[in-house]
Amino acid sequence: MATVKVTTPISPEEIAKLKAGDQVFITGVIYTARDAAHKRLVELVEQGKELPFDIKDQFIYFVGPTPAKPGKVIGSAGPTTSYRMDKYSPTLLDLGLRGMIGKGSRNQEVKNSMVKNKAIYMAAVGGAAALIARSIKEAEVIAYEDLGPEAIRRLQVEDFPVIVVNDTHGNDLYEQGAAKYEIVD
Repeated sequence: MATVKVTTPISPEEIAKLKAGDQVFITGVIYTARDAAHKRLVELVEQGKELPFDIKDQFIYFVGPTPAKPGKVIGSAGPTTSYRMDKYSPTLLDLGLRGMIGKGSRNQEVKNSMVKNKAIYMAAVGGAAALIARSIKEAEVIAYEDLGPEAIRRLQVEDFPVIVVNDTHGNDLYEQGAAKYEIVD
């Protein structure tokens, strides 16, 4: 397990170097989207329409931030539970999405799609929302403003802290961690 700094957008070759368990600090642009926004994105794909941002080689953070306090760029920005995006993620991965950030595990279909599409899933630490918000330097709503906190935002981040859970080789940090403590009769 290594500590790695990456910059977005990120290539499939760079993503393939990251391994489950690596601590990663992201600098560049990441986008926010939760389930309501994911549903709209997939509907656009199904209708053959263009997405509101270029998803290729980008990261999506599953977050619905709280309103920014005066003088702040963003409010609390902790991750939301990722399984709610599972039914939408394979479609976006097929379009070149390179990484997803959230909390909790992903289903097997999403894991298979990550391997197929050379993408990863990373965990942001739940409960550290205020700390995470400090790494966000700019935040701009770019689509679906009517969704409020769940609108799609373009975030400019610096050293945004995450841990790789699922890598491009099919490794799963959660499964590896549980296996260490498995009791064998």
